[in-house]
Amino acid sequence: MDLSRRNVLRSALVAGGLATLGREMVLGSLSEQAVAAGRTTLVSTYGPGPANKKGYRKVVELAGDPRVVREDLGVAAGAGREQRRRGLLAFAQLSDIHVVDHQSPARVEWTDRYDDPNAGGVVPGLFASAWRPQEILSAQISDAMVRAVNGVDAAPVTGLPLEFAIETGDNSDNCQLNEIRWNIDILDGKHVVPDSGSRARYEGVMASDPLYYDTHYWHPHGSAPGRPVDRYRAQYGFPKVPGLLDAARRPFTAAGLDLPWYTCFGNHDGLAQGNFPTNTVPTGALATGSVKVISPPPGVAPADVLDPEGSTLEQVLSGVVISPYAKHVTADRARRHLSRGQVVDEHFRTSGLPVGHGFTAQNRRDDTAHYYFDRGPFRYVVMDTVNPNGYSEGSLDTTQLTWLKRVVGSATGKAVLVFSHHTSATMLNPLVGTGADVQPRVLGDEVTAFLLSRPRVIAWVNGHTHRNEITAHERADGSGGFWEINTASHIDYPQQSRLIEVADNADGTLSIFTTILDHAGPADHQQDLGSTVSLASLARELSMNDPQAEPDAPGAATDRNTELLVARPDDLG
Repeated sequence: MDLSRRNVLRSALVAGGLATLGREMVLGSLSEQAVAAGRTTLVSTYGPGPANKKGYRKVVELAGDPRVVREDLGVAAGAGREQRRRGLLAFAQLSDIHVVDHQSPARVEWTDRYDDPNAGGVVPGLFASAWRPQEILSAQISDAMVRAVNGVDAAPVTGLPLEFAIETGDNSDNCQLNEIRWNIDILDGKHVVPDSGSRARYEGVMASDPLYYDTHYWHPHGSAPGRPVDRYRAQYGFPKVPGLLDAARRPFTAAGLDLPWYTCFGNHDGLAQGNFPTNTVPTGALATGSVKVISPPPGVAPADVLDPEGSTLEQVLSGVVISPYAKHVTADRARRHLSRGQVVDEHFRTSGLPVGHGFTAQNRRDDTAHYYFDRGPFRYVVMDTVNPNGYSEGSLDTTQLTWLKRVVGSATGKAVLVFSHHTSATMLNPLVGTGADVQPRVLGDEVTAFLLSRPRVIAWVNGHTHRNEITAHERADGSGGFWEINTASHIDYPQQSRLIEVADNADGTLSIFTTILDHAGPADHQQDLGSTVSLASLARELSMNDPQAEPDAPGAATDRNTELLVARPDDLG
């Protein structure tokens, strides 16, 4: 199992928006840039500029990415298809938003150091990015991404309006009520207060408080009096940004998506720190309590995090040990962990459409999070790949596999797009429960094999890995297959989402177009802390310089702006 922190600790719309589902448009030879009203990475994108003497880089605007045609499934790109094709579908995918309560006592930022070189971590990657310098701006990143999606007046190839947006999981970071509400309210366009505990002061690990000052964290306001420069400034060249901790907590009115939006359930939405059942670890009580661990006290080893009972860590978590390793903070009931059913219920407390955001009354009755819906010539199937028994990686229960086979098998006359949080390669969690929950888990290979057996399945869209990657799943007999489209996160660099379009080429093939979208933050924030967009720009810069950032997260050109050829289902209406 991959135990990396990103997985472990890691109205008018009804009449206008939904009515367009299934709409077709006949295209001529218009160029993509002429059709696209919104700025996408076809035009330009962002990346690292020159490094200072410590390696810190500013973000600069770069040339756009070309569109790459992929025929990996053995389906040829026919000549003249650009003039023949009809646009069938356009939508936006948002993934791994990770709206973070960065002051929560349930966070384990102090374990991040165990993934530093020569730190003696028990599993390489286990604690990677348990703390991120940019995580204080996760709400602002989300709002900036919504603004970017709203700016796309026409999809870049088909020219169609975007019909909906869908989140592919890890919408919150620690399955806390306040995080889940922030996520919903940002997409709904509500007044958002991205703050918890005391509203009078910042109470997290980045405060320049001399008693709790820990050089492992970046302190944007500067060093505590009499204390050394933190390692992010000293070693990596991070800047001072006075006022940032207050700006990150400042209320704002979110733009709100101009589209209907749907959601998937991710491991960080259902498990404490994305890894542990909320009823089996002490972080549940810790979340609503008044003790926040800042630094690991002497005697706490990496192994204690995996088995905290009986260790010095247990004393810290229970509040026995306070200064200077843990401090009293303002308790907040809004930080309480939610169960899967409670997360589903929150999506019915919304001003956006559709009410429930895909979740159904049956989901509420059955305590489930998988569903499907039909629009035009497409069936959209949303799986719940979170293993409630624990660990970051995914799987299905056998009941859901039976459901999946039924809803895909009954999609007569439609092409099927499947959505989930986990990728096929990260659905490798076999853990079973106790008591009545002892049925075996269904892993990614079995799900992939089933989807390959159904020619109407054209794509599986997901997240979880925080990287852009597109995989061709081809049948053994060479008769085609489907595309797996995995998209990077909002929380980590490169902080991107994806536009997905489907066009009928009128030659027995479909083209799936994928186009990467940067959030609305400009390249240079210019020291402006006054808007969500400028703060998101700073967040992109910080994420790019995070020493634990994954350099391959943007993916190759073949994983970003693409045309993916796939066979047209014979009975497609």
